[in-house]
Amino acid sequence: MLVNILLWILFGAVAGWIASKLMGSANSLLTNIILGIIGSVVGGFVAGLLGIDANAGFNIVSLLIAIGGACLVILLARMVRR
Repeated sequence: MLVNILLWILFGAVAGWIASKLMGSANSLLTNIILGIIGSVVGGFVAGLLGIDANAGFNIVSLLIAIGGACLVILLARMVRR
C-alpha cells in the first residue's frame, strides 16, 4: 500500500515536470512537482467523471491524464496569482 502511494506521488511529480515544460511555467521545480501531484489527483477525478478508467495502472493514458490535470492546476495557479 505504502509503495503504491509513493509510486503515484512519483508519477505525479513526473507529470508536473512535463506539464511545467508544456506550459512554460516560471515556478520552481519543487512547486511544479507539488502542482503535478495535485494535478494528477484532479486529472484522475475529472477522468472518472467522464467515465475514463484512470486507475488502470502506470500506462500512457494515466500519464496523459495526470499531465492534463497538472496543466489545469498550473493554469489555475497562474490565475490566482494575478
